[in-house]
Parts: sequence; structure tokens; C-alpha cells
Amino acid sequence: MASHRKSRTPGTRVAGIRTPALATAALTSVALLSQTAEAAPGEDRPSLEEVEKKVGDLYRQAESATEKYNAAKEKTGKQRKRVDTLLDDVAKRTQKLNEARSELGSYAAAQYRTGAGMPDTATFLLAETPQDIFDQRQVLDRMTGRQKAAVDDYVTQQTETMKKRQEATESLRTLTETQGDLKTAKATVQKKLADARELLSKLTAEEKARLAAIEKRKQEEAARKAAELARQQAEQEQAREEAAQQGGGASEGSGSTGSTGSTETPPADSSYGTKAEKAIAFARAQIGKPYVWGATGPGSYDCSGLTQAAWKAAGVSLPRTTYDQVNAGTTVPVSQAQPGDLVFFYDDVTHVGIYIGNGMMIHAPKPGTYVREESIYYDGDSAIHSIVRPA
Repeated sequence: MASHRKSRTPGTRVAGIRTPALATAALTSVALLSQTAEAAPGEDRPSLEEVEKKVGDLYRQAESATEKYNAAKEKTGKQRKRVDTLLDDVAKRTQKLNEARSELGSYAAAQYRTGAGMPDTATFLLAETPQDIFDQRQVLDRMTGRQKAAVDDYVTQQTETMKKRQEATESLRTLTETQGDLKTAKATVQKKLADARELLSKLTAEEKARLAAIEKRKQEEAARKAAELARQQAEQEQAREEAAQQGGGASEGSGSTGSTGSTETPPADSSYGTKAEKAIAFARAQIGKPYVWGATGPGSYDCSGLTQAAWKAAGVSLPRTTYDQVNAGTTVPVSQAQPGDLVFFYDDVTHVGIYIGNGMMIHAPKPGTYVREESIYYDGDSAIHSIVRPA
């Protein structure tokens, strides 16, 4: 069995804080060891790299469920507001309908007092739908102008009231569906975290120490890559300044390197820089606050809740989820990332941080951790999905 094969591991996502890092590694370690406890004699146990990959997968699943929860929560909130608006409208229209019915009733009572047979206007009060009223054309012909006007108002109010009641019914049905999605996403996140707590209770001290050593090496590698990106960006900036001084304009095409894209993006304007400074200052002030799934502050955050709050402090409104935030700006190459840009991770775009320069970002990593500064390469080069400039 290939018990020592190497694979890209997401373990560096927990770099920076010792206890959460160990908790991350521990989670899948126990899971895999439990799975292999009943294996046939002589069968190899999983490598620590495989253990760490499993734990990264587990936390990404929890984070993905968190973003689905955020989307369902936002949709539920909007739908609830719509239902409330419609029900309020139905109540107002019902009142107007009752007023119109009362006016028709006064005509019917007057006709009855004069000794007429079935009062003309009374027949409309017995009608169940607006169509029933329109079908009684002969009765309409015998009415006075004021009576016809009262009938017209009654028909209008009845038609609009029925229409709004139907809309309210459909909206209530949609609200029930979105509440179901919200409940499902919430249950998924809670299940992942419950599994983590159970597995952590079985962790051994030896496993913690071994995985902590692997974690430290990954932190060092992520820091090295961040420093290399910072060096590249500094060289590009110097080249632009020299070209501008020589009057030849910025030689934009010379700075892009690697697989992150060869198209140079012009520097962000000064107004962006001012907003980015405010967003970063806000994010930096949140360092040390716990990651809590579905949280948007001020005491705790999830990843997209932090970036949304940071840019809100700069006067820029971002959508709630990573799925929408990734489309809320201009995509730029990693080599051209500037402070304030949003860094998205993984193919399913389930994580985001705010770039602060020199290959570093501030983000809310995952359950069990805290808002912190970390290399954008915390989970390797391939984990980076895209860089987006939101303003």
C-alpha cells in the first residue's frame, strides 16, 4: 500500500496559532487511526501527510457549508421582509375592500327599505369572485351612476386583494423552502464541528507533537513564498518608477511572472488606496477575535463576514458570501495584488482573506481559530483561486 505517497496538503491553513493548529491536525489523525484500527494485521497506517490532508478536507467541508448557510440566511431574510410587506399590503387592501362592501351594503339596505325585491346591489355582495360580478350585466344596466361607481370600486378592491393574497401565499411557500435550506446548512456545519470535538477527545500527545512539527515546516515554506512575492512586487514597482522618471511611461508588461497570469494590471488609483487603508485598518483591529461560522461581527467573524465588514468600514458594500464577493470587482494576477484586494481560495471559492502586502493577508481561517495575519500561500500555491480588487 502506498502509505507514504506525497500529496498537496491543506494543513498550513492553521499556521500561526499553536493550539488550533494542533487541533486541526488532530481532527483527522484520530479519524484515520480509528478507520484503520480494525484493519487486517500488517496493513499500513496512513502517513501524517494523508492525515493532514483529511483534516483540511473536513474543515473545508465545514467552511463550504458555512457559506451555504450564509447564502440561505441572507435569502431567508429578504424573503421574510417580502412576506411581511405583502401581508401588510393584504391587510390594508382588505380594509379598503370592507369599506367598499359597506358602501354597497348601504345601497342594498336603502333599496330594501323602499320595498324593492332583491336589491340590485345586494346581488354583488353575494358574488364570490369579480367574474361573478361582471357576469351580472343585466343588473348593472339597472343601476344608477353612483351605484355603478360603488360596484367598480368593490370589484377593484376585491381583485387586488385576491391578487396580493395569492402573492403572499407563494412568498410564504418560498420562505418555507429557504428556511429548509438554512436548517440543512446549519445542521451540516454543526455535524462537522461535533465530529471534530469527538475526534479531538481521542488525540494523543505524541500525535500532537509530530503534526506540530510538520505544521511548522509548512509555515516556514509559506513565509518563504510570501517573501518571494514581496520581492517581485518591489522590483515591479521600482521598474515602473524608473520608467516614469525617464518619461517613457510604465513598462507594464515586464513584471508578470509564473502561472498566476502574464497580463499586467495598472496600479490602483489613489482613491482605492485610501479605501484599502481603511479596510485593512478595520481588519487589523479584529485580529485575535474568534472565527464563528455565520458571524459578521463585531465580536466574531467567519471569512466572508470579515471581508464584508472591513470594506464596509471603507464605504464599500460587498455581498455576504464568497460566491458573490468573488464577482464584486476586477480580477488581477497574484503578482499584481495590492493591499486591500480580496484573496479567494479553492476551486469552490469557499474562503477569502484581505491582502495587506508582502504576500500576507488578514483572514478568519476556520472553526477553532482566530482572525490573524498569514501568508497567502498558507495552503500552497494551487489553493489560491483568484485575486479581486473590489473598488
